[in-house]
Amino acid sequence: MSSVVEVVTELVNPILIEHHFELVDVEFVKEGKSWYLRVFIDKPAGITIDECVLVSDELGEKLDTCEPDPIPQAYYLEVSSPGAERPLKKEVDYEKALNKYVNVSLYQQLNGQKIYEGTLIELTATDLTLEYMDKTRKKSILIPRKQIAKARLAIKF
Repeated sequence: MSSVVEVVTELVNPILIEHHFELVDVEFVKEGKSWYLRVFIDKPAGITIDECVLVSDELGEKLDTCEPDPIPQAYYLEVSSPGAERPLKKEVDYEKALNKYVNVSLYQQLNGQKIYEGTLIELTATDLTLEYMDKTRKKSILIPRKQIAKARLAIKF
């Protein structure tokens, strides 16, 4: 699977650079009996449906003419925005998320929890600090970055 992601990343990057878009993520996953190649793109003002179609068409053409075929099985190509709950993958994503509400899932429990939601108030090379609500009390927690399984922006209700 990782080789598919690597090949698609190499193929899509020139398209995105040409149109001044950013690659957020590429995933190749099996859901039920079907395979899905998902490419998430963005730009500062937000991505439109027409821009997703443009990238989908150009990437589809490149994938169809690639020799050898990097994806021999049938799959669905989906190009979309990462949405309001954008994943935090790269360092720049974390930097942009400072002082924003985020969801962090951990590999192992920290203080009895594996999931924290709160405001990202501090970021270092090794840790991040979240300010969160524990019932009616505001608390903060230092989370080692090596313990983070997934992180994303979150919507506060």
